[in-house]
Amino acid sequence: MDEKFVIEPIAHIRTDFPEKFGVPRQSGLVNELVSKIVFEPEFRDPNALRGLELYSHIWLIWQFSKIENDDWSATIRPPKLGGNKRVGVFASRSPFRPNRLGLSCVRLEKIEYEKALGFVIYVRGADLVDGTPIYDIKPYIPYTDCRKDALNGFSFDGGKAHKTVVFNDGLADSFPETLISKIKAVLSQDPHPAYKNDEDRIYKMNFSEHLISFKVKENGINVIDIRPENIAKNS
Repeated sequence: MDEKFVIEPIAHIRTDFPEKFGVPRQSGLVNELVSKIVFEPEFRDPNALRGLELYSHIWLIWQFSKIENDDWSATIRPPKLGGNKRVGVFASRSPFRPNRLGLSCVRLEKIEYEKALGFVIYVRGADLVDGTPIYDIKPYIPYTDCRKDALNGFSFDGGKAHKTVVFNDGLADSFPETLISKIKAVLSQDPHPAYKNDEDRIYKMNFSEHLISFKVKENGINVIDIRPENIAKNS
């Protein structure tokens, strides 16, 4: 029997991240992020969602679609270990895996009907790039999915935010409070590569149709500029 089979996306997710840089390293770390799951036309039957509203969280099975080739590596360098120590790919959540599948647990915010799209699902805490294909959705069931005796491995800090985010004088006052709140939440997770320690380096992150420029200091993150995407592209 041929064990290979083809799977197709049932939906795609709309998020604030057009690129990989800045995306939270795990789901559930940034509750301020609200994303929208839009089903493909052939999967817009509302009966498929019947009863899902009774759950608070759902599992998303998806693909690392921004990987440029199909190569995978038996060992990888997790950012959690500073990018210097190798572990096996199956002991990690690296995108460089044989089938490039990802798994995320997100909070189900609401299910809403939109005339052009049918029923869409709004979720909080997703760790996906905008446009990521979704292959399946399953309910999170606490009594089986939550294992209180589980070991953390090398993910020892539980993913807690560990950076204070400050803005240059007057910068935060020029933008909506909701945007500033999201930027703070995302940057507090410190998205820069752990093995880079140059405090003068300027990092740039595309987020929510804005280009965010920041520096990583020993005592926190310093946001030095926020520019609307259309201005950034023309400058």
